[in-house]
Amino acid sequence: MNHRNDSLEQLVSDFLSMVNKATALLREKFGTRCILRLWHTNKIERCGTITGDITYELYGVGCAVYFPELCIDFDYGPEGRTDGFDVWKLYIFACESPQKYKKHTDKKVLKAEFEEYLKLGKFEKMSDSPGELYFLKAPTNV
Repeated sequence: MNHRNDSLEQLVSDFLSMVNKATALLREKFGTRCILRLWHTNKIERCGTITGDITYELYGVGCAVYFPELCIDFDYGPEGRTDGFDVWKLYIFACESPQKYKKHTDKKVLKAEFEEYLKLGKFEKMSDSPGELYFLKAPTNV
């Protein structure tokens, strides 16, 4: 198996790519990537259709977007940020495509790698985030 495809970086990259795809569709439909305020002010329903067979479901500070092939479940961070993730979100995403992310469908393996990445400084806690959201720390040039 290609190490790059089996890496935690690839899982995070694919997760964030699907979040971007989902939020781009939300922006096309509702005029904004962060639709929580629309829901909280009763301008949209908690659950609905984005387009065709793609639907959404809002809860707390999160949103699940259901594509025909998988579901992407993400939280809105401070100022509507959507680049946050945690072990649970990555685990759920990996389980949506177990053939591609087999190693990371084991929650213990995923958690151990996640903690190692934190120690290495590859992930950073998102300040003022609800819960424990993290983001990819930009690499530094030395």
